[in-house]
Amino acid sequence: MKSYRASVEIDAPRETVWRILADADGYPEWDPGMDHIEGRIALGKKVKFFTKLDPDRAFPVKVTTFEPGKMMVFTSGMPFGLFKSVRTHSLARNRGGGTTFETEEVFSGPLLSFFERNIPDLTENFESFAVGLKIQAEKGGA
Repeated sequence: MKSYRASVEIDAPRETVWRILADADGYPEWDPGMDHIEGRIALGKKVKFFTKLDPDRAFPVKVTTFEPGKMMVFTSGMPFGLFKSVRTHSLARNRGGGTTFETEEVFSGPLLSFFERNIPDLTENFESFAVGLKIQAEKGGA
């Protein structure tokens, strides 16, 4: 198993943070690693992420969990779990009335060792994503 994660405290309500996370068209405005997204982020929908690391390559995922204001999960991979990626965004109200945002992606499966060498170190991308979301939410999501 290989994973990346980041978390940040956001001085904005969960509803604001959720609205930003659920708006696929808005990601390029605040996510420094995102070129664009095709599709709608909703339960059971398929979405394609195009990152600035490789804007000509689509990263297709399925929204497997969608709990407004709490959690969304994107899942992708190969049949029979040979290689799997699960990206989770979770939100919790913090003591100050703001939001604790956590994101994690876990790569797993019997073929992980084969694909692992092609997965770059995503630590900086995850941290930039969290900070970009914080900035966008604290300015009201505009």
